[in-house]
Amino acid sequence: MPLLDNNNQSISLSLLEQLKILTEPRREFCYAKIHRCVVTHADLHYVGSITVDSALLRAARILPYTKVEVVNISRKDAARIMTYVIEGKENSGIICLNGAAAHHFNRGDLAIIMAYEDVPVSQIPHKEHVTVQVNGEIGIVEGKTNKITTIQSYKAPDLCELGAPQNNRFAEVYKETVKT
Repeated sequence: MPLLDNNNQSISLSLLEQLKILTEPRREFCYAKIHRCVVTHADLHYVGSITVDSALLRAARILPYTKVEVVNISRKDAARIMTYVIEGKENSGIICLNGAAAHHFNRGDLAIIMAYEDVPVSQIPHKEHVTVQVNGEIGIVEGKTNKITTIQSYKAPDLCELGAPQNNRFAEVYKETVKT
């Protein structure tokens, strides 16, 4: 028996599937991070946001003008801010906290930039998370700082896979999977 709408018109199954996704519970999923990058600039007088080298954005699949969370791992208070990304010069290594965020970050601080997306719960298992590792701690030299050293990809386990030894990442050291 076909499903009918209020006007006795047939409803396609794909529409029902779309409705299910729209009404399904959702979660914020961390799809990417740029790990241990060095803040190269902090500009209090800019309107706001974080400027990031476009090569890093591409590797992490982070689009300009999307929301990110930035954590300062050099400070004891571990400042954590939410802002949006603007594109910086390709291969410059720039990581510049702009506007009010400049109060929480100084040149030379180590940071983690994390990007999230809103995902239906049923689509989270096996969804990819990308970690872009950089040579940030080497020093601040334009064009040499925040160069990509590794790109790692992880798949989110489903509930049945929780507890499997291969999913335990406790004390994991970042290992090289892709060199650029």
